[in-house]
Amino acid sequence: MMKKLSEKELESLPPDGGEKYNRLIFEKSPYLLQHAENPVDWYPWGQMAFDKAREEDKPIFLSIGYSTCHWCHVMEKESFEDDDVALFLNRNFISIKIDREERPDIDNVYMNVCQMLTGSGGWPLTVFLTPRLEPFYAGTYFPKNSVYGRPGMLELLPAIMKGWRENRSQIESTVGQIMDALKKAERGSYGGELSEKVLTEAFDQFKGRFDERYGGFGNAPKFPSPHNLGFLLRYWKRSGEQRAREMALKTLRMMRLGGMYDHIGYGFHRYSTDRQWLVPHFEKMLYDQALLAIAYIEAFQATGDDFYSGTAGEILAYVARDMTSPEGGFYSAEDADSEGVEGKFYLWPVEEIKSVLNEEEAAWFLEKFNISLEGNYVDPVEGGSNGLNIPYLKQPLEAGGPRLTSIRDKLFTEREKRVHPHKDDKVLTDWNGLMIAAFALASRVFNDGSYARTAEKAAGFILESMLTDEGELLHRYRDGQAAIAGHLDDYSFLAYALVELYQVTHEVCYLKTAIEITDKMLKLFWDDRDGGFYLAGGSSDDLIFRNKEIYDGAIPSGNSMAALNMIRISRLTGNVEYENKAREILSAFSGRISGSPTAFTQMLSAFDFADGESLEVIIAGTGVDGSVEEAKHEISKRFIPSMAIVLVPGKGASEIKEVIPYIGNYKPLDGKTAIYICHNRVCERPTSDISEALRIIEEG
Repeated sequence: MMKKLSEKELESLPPDGGEKYNRLIFEKSPYLLQHAENPVDWYPWGQMAFDKAREEDKPIFLSIGYSTCHWCHVMEKESFEDDDVALFLNRNFISIKIDREERPDIDNVYMNVCQMLTGSGGWPLTVFLTPRLEPFYAGTYFPKNSVYGRPGMLELLPAIMKGWRENRSQIESTVGQIMDALKKAERGSYGGELSEKVLTEAFDQFKGRFDERYGGFGNAPKFPSPHNLGFLLRYWKRSGEQRAREMALKTLRMMRLGGMYDHIGYGFHRYSTDRQWLVPHFEKMLYDQALLAIAYIEAFQATGDDFYSGTAGEILAYVARDMTSPEGGFYSAEDADSEGVEGKFYLWPVEEIKSVLNEEEAAWFLEKFNISLEGNYVDPVEGGSNGLNIPYLKQPLEAGGPRLTSIRDKLFTEREKRVHPHKDDKVLTDWNGLMIAAFALASRVFNDGSYARTAEKAAGFILESMLTDEGELLHRYRDGQAAIAGHLDDYSFLAYALVELYQVTHEVCYLKTAIEITDKMLKLFWDDRDGGFYLAGGSSDDLIFRNKEIYDGAIPSGNSMAALNMIRISRLTGNVEYENKAREILSAFSGRISGSPTAFTQMLSAFDFADGESLEVIIAGTGVDGSVEEAKHEISKRFIPSMAIVLVPGKGASEIKEVIPYIGNYKPLDGKTAIYICHNRVCERPTSDISEALRIIEEG
């Protein structure tokens, strides 16, 4: 990362950045700033670049990536720092850089184009556009020169320009075909009402792809996809199918033992390059930490096994230590590379370990964590290990106790002396929503108030810094500036977090704000004609196409989370209109869901919630003892994904009637905390006996 310039230094630069910089020097995105010293005459996405392309009748070279993307770094070094490539780009194209994490709406449109044209996608994403922003050619990583059948920039760019100058009609024809295909992809997804059959089909497909030996699904590379595991746990809970539970738990277990987990500093790397979860792609993403923490918490609820709760606690410890800003917001990611080498920060030669630990500690650690003189790390690109090791386990350690803690502390302290990977310190509303939800859920399940305080501080920061006076969310905060209109994921993920915060704190302000954000989301993103939510708001006039995203990929889709949120809000408040809207989402996309159910597992979890047995637990306390918190904790320890918990404080029932009108009907029982349990909208007689309440809950 280049040296940060002061405001005074920035003000002294000309609008194009001057001799040393390009226009990206004025941006806040760490990814864009990484390219501010390139010889390429980069523009940020915006009207200035569009006007320039139209005035000069030049095609647009659009490059999309993110700051912790390894191959984005490679392409920058090979091509964007190269004078020959830069010269050709500057003479013939208007070059635009986008941080996909800042503008996922733009990235989503052009990634769909790349996948349609090439059958695959990824980052860096490279797209050639007309001055009207219409795509006509797309790909991902391109080296400087052609190699192994992959065209190089110095061959590709002249070919694109030749077509632009000599065969414009063919380009216009291609543009028309692409635009028609984009529009067609959005139509015809309605397939009627979903049925329970789709859940079984998804389970059967996972069962057919399950890796019996190492867990996970399919072969390398393997991605964590925690919402797949959450779906399997819900399918087990619904059907009693033990195989679903076993697949989820085995996968979580093997991921935690493997090298994809950072055994020294905690937290998960992005994905495994091999079948056995040993060699990771080393970047660490905030959303992975959030979703995996939730998955391990749910595994603990389903089993009572401290292996899973311990893992969740370690993930949260990593985020609190390394990924939290002083204001309380959560940073976005840590890079895979340090000193230009992927994974260098995380790898260990035997001699370094021996120099840090005493003889007995070293012998124990080398054996337990499979460290060898020849090395267990094989570079997935270059090959060979050079005596470097990734600590990993073949089976869980029996209580390591103080010895393991001491060893980890020593190795962590030694590792801290190394050059750290770059940290992307922008704060994103949507990813923060996921992380807030994880801390809130941990607090409720583990009965640990410190997690709730972390979640509340982060939520307070987002609501103070990223919510406008008009009640609209902004997407990105960095360096004192909040900017970029929020998209669907910002609204649905933050509402999800606030509902989780309400469930643990029972501060009505969180539920009230979740409802307000959901109402604003409906106003800004809902499709009145066909149902479902658009990814971008109607005011996004820099998009060639306003699309809907329902694929639950690295993170769940905004539509999936919105459906789940609205069902939960409906069950908490008794307002059925929200659940009706959620069912409209399920119907709007039912054709696509039924055609490939394992691609939409978060949406299936929402459907499971809507279609399965409902459970509302209302705890009415006296406010004079700890029985309310005890009841809430004992109930929350169980894996009951369809449950909504409402707390009626001894003196506070009137304060929440505005949001939960029915709450006034629930009162303590004979001066004791009363637990009211309602299955499928039929309520049992209240009880003050927690054991009796748990029996009623479990038996349904």
